[in-house]
Amino acid sequence: MTEPSRKPSLTPQFCFSSGALREFLRLSRSSIDDSINQNLNALITPASAGFDPKSTSHRSPRSTSRQVDPTACNQFKDKVLYPSWQARNDVLYYCGVVASSPDPDDPEATLRAMEKEKDSHRVVDERLDPYSGRFFPREARTEVLASLIRQENQVENIVRTKTWSTIQQRCGGTELTWEQAMNKWREGKGLTLVRP
Repeated sequence: MTEPSRKPSLTPQFCFSSGALREFLRLSRSSIDDSINQNLNALITPASAGFDPKSTSHRSPRSTSRQVDPTACNQFKDKVLYPSWQARNDVLYYCGVVASSPDPDDPEATLRAMEKEKDSHRVVDERLDPYSGRFFPREARTEVLASLIRQENQVENIVRTKTWSTIQQRCGGTELTWEQAMNKWREGKGLTLVRP
């Protein structure tokens, strides 16, 4: 069985390193969600029902969506899928808090203040130069992080919806949405609901 994603040590530096944050999310999604069919195929034991010699007398098209044993599927969800989703949720929530907190250690704060001061003394005459009115201040790293977190939360919702659809087709039996199933799992583990 695939191993669940491990949550990295959460520090503001991890969040501000957009490469590290994106790499964690990419690796977690690729090992669990992007390869959900392979993960579910690994749960199928083809010889569990025994070999039927009549099965070789005629050729039948192979079904692309073979059903997975519900017990194996539930184990996969409880031990791999939900913990991986929870790890990504924890990272996105933590980095969202970092993005909405004041950042006294911002290395570009002084540079941005100097640029604003310089812009306030600039003479704008759009008749001479139609582009002279343009001023694009640098974004604070918390603003950049907040934008990244919003994007990643949208991606996470799309990925989980697609994964859950595949699980419902292959495992069957559940009418819950992925949010409801995840909340039920959290309650069973005694975890609190944290919205990113």
